[in-house]
Amino acid sequence: MLTYKGYKASVAYDDEAEMLHGEVLGPKSVITFQATSIEQLKREFAFSVDDYLAFCAERGIEPDKPCSGKISLRVPPQVHSAAISAASLEGMSLNAWISKTIEKAAIG
Repeated sequence: MLTYKGYKASVAYDDEAEMLHGEVLGPKSVITFQATSIEQLKREFAFSVDDYLAFCAERGIEPDKPCSGKISLRVPPQVHSAAISAASLEGMSLNAWISKTIEKAAIG
């Protein structure tokens, strides 16, 4: 995963086009980039983020911020208790268990 100025991007390879395609994760605006090499991909990613930030500044709008990694979560007490038990059974803190579970569900 690429990271620049707090923004992260996913990358995929297109066999047919023989191109690397990237997309910045998080902002509501679609920010994409492409390249034929890893070095070029990193430059294009940085250019795309900088271009997005400049676009927002020119229009006087606040850019979508990268995710902080903090989530405020409310669940029913019985779910909270069950999650604590599941985390304990795996020898993990509740925070680590929730993070792992979300990652597994969201990323695979």
